[in-house]
Amino acid sequence: MEVLKSPLSASQKGKLISAGYTSINLLSSVSPSHLALELKISEAEALEILKTVSDGSRSESTSTSCTIVKGAQSAWDMLQEEETLVRITTSSSDFDNILGGGISCKEVTEIDVFCPFPLLGGVPGIGKTQLGIQLAVNVQIPFDYGGLGGKAIYIDTEGSFMVERALQIAEACGDDMAEYSRLYRKGFHSHEVKIQPKDFLENIFYFRVCSYTEQIALINYLDKFITDHKDVKVVIIDSITFHFRQDFDDMALRTRLLGGMALKLMKLARKFGVAVVVLNQVTTKYSDGSFHLALALGDSWSHASTNRIILHWNGNERYAYIDKSPSLRSASAPYSVTGKGIRDSPSNNKRTKNM
Repeated sequence: MEVLKSPLSASQKGKLISAGYTSINLLSSVSPSHLALELKISEAEALEILKTVSDGSRSESTSTSCTIVKGAQSAWDMLQEEETLVRITTSSSDFDNILGGGISCKEVTEIDVFCPFPLLGGVPGIGKTQLGIQLAVNVQIPFDYGGLGGKAIYIDTEGSFMVERALQIAEACGDDMAEYSRLYRKGFHSHEVKIQPKDFLENIFYFRVCSYTEQIALINYLDKFITDHKDVKVVIIDSITFHFRQDFDDMALRTRLLGGMALKLMKLARKFGVAVVVLNQVTTKYSDGSFHLALALGDSWSHASTNRIILHWNGNERYAYIDKSPSLRSASAPYSVTGKGIRDSPSNNKRTKNM
């Protein structure tokens, strides 16, 4: 059970969530004295909170036990489901190819920027935010043009979203659809493309968050928001790390917060069939005589996503590399960032490299 759905008062819920207790399960091994210290409340109130959530948890367990048993799925059904997953194009055919056609729905895909020196603020020009905006636009491509006809949620933690850039990418997407009509849809004309740049922008639900508490509160709210907006097909978080990377002294609290957030995002992807795309950062650490990739949020976050893609420079070319996936083989492909958005690399050496 989530804390937000518990029978506690609004004040108690707020204190628990701020302290990283987003799920009732996280309270199972916490003593009243420890909880009182963390929430800055009396031990009596802490004991009352633990008793209330314990009673609510037992009640929920009894009422949902049959539902859990009925939720079994055969391996054959799982395979059929995986083979019919819909995907969102990146607008680069090489990039799409290593992804099996694009970014998968029902999964959490982590897109990491490789940064050897994270304190310098990331790698300029790699296209992290550009890719996020591109996916927010491309998810809206109508069904008859090979798209999903959906809407996007864009969560901006860094203040890097550029609405003018989104308009440019939307205009380019409209031009691409018009060209598609001209070349492949005989009897249709380019002016028959009904979705306009303004429509693309209206279908991106933008949220600006300025602290980790706002970020967690918003992610907890997404379940209700997507229930009310069933045409949402992608959730983009740019970036997942920003408010957790620096000036966070309580590492136990950070681990709890990240664990609860990761679980929530995975549940959202499966429940609503949406693609969850989290932008992150990787660097290197030295151990056992060599350098290894290290996530900006450490090992606690390493299993939070289904797929992990690393964006990096190789000479003067941008590359995307499949670092982790249960169904995709390790491979890399070049891409470029143009005035129209993400596109294939203009280089003559465009072959996808299998690792």
